[in-house]
Amino acid sequence: MLTCVALRAALRSSVGVLGESVALSAKSWTRGPAFLSAPRVGCVAGSFAVPPPVRHYARVAKKKKTGPVSQLADLPSTMLKMDYAAVPLAQATDDVVKRLLSLELASHAEKLQLKKEQYVAKVQRDENDRSSVEVKVAVLTARIRNYQEHLLKHHKDKANKRRMLMAVDRRKKLLKNLRLVNYEAFEKVCEQLGITYTFPPEYYRRATRRWVAKKAFCIKVFQEVQKQKAEQRLMKQGLVSKDTEAAKMKAV
Repeated sequence: MLTCVALRAALRSSVGVLGESVALSAKSWTRGPAFLSAPRVGCVAGSFAVPPPVRHYARVAKKKKTGPVSQLADLPSTMLKMDYAAVPLAQATDDVVKRLLSLELASHAEKLQLKKEQYVAKVQRDENDRSSVEVKVAVLTARIRNYQEHLLKHHKDKANKRRMLMAVDRRKKLLKNLRLVNYEAFEKVCEQLGITYTFPPEYYRRATRRWVAKKAFCIKVFQEVQKQKAEQRLMKQGLVSKDTEAAKMKAV
């Protein structure tokens, strides 16, 4: 009888301690950061140890990578748009209208068009020249540099990358033709637009394993054919020498 009473008292005390520990852990999760930063109190004997809460700190902000300077960076924001540059009334308006007509509020396409006109003015033959090779190269140069700046930010844009490569090939052909026809104009265009002309390789082919094996086989065949031809020449020379010796013996 006494043992049963003792067991019941021990069970009641353990249940009470467990309830207090659960209540303390619930309060610790619901309280503010002041409670979380307080020192940890030792666990009560016979209760479960509650792990401290984990703090998730924010990541350090990454520094933005500084890329190359854009070709549109040298355009001043106070410059008027190309459509209003030749209008005399736009020069005499107030500051608010000038700001609306300036490059400060212009789109990227309008700035790019103005940059194209600046490139064309550097290399065109006269004021009315709009179809010469120099003008086409200037327009393609502005377009290619615009594609390059775009692909630095969006390197997975395959469509614009394809357009850029097509424009580069087109400019290469125009520069090659201009170099053959008018070398002075070619030098002027490369100097004014900052183009570095590199000569294309005489022969270019992608070296695959099949192509390398085929080339090695062709070289071996060529070498064997040359050996056979050399042997045939020696045999012919030997026969000719024998015929000449026989003719000399008959003459004697």
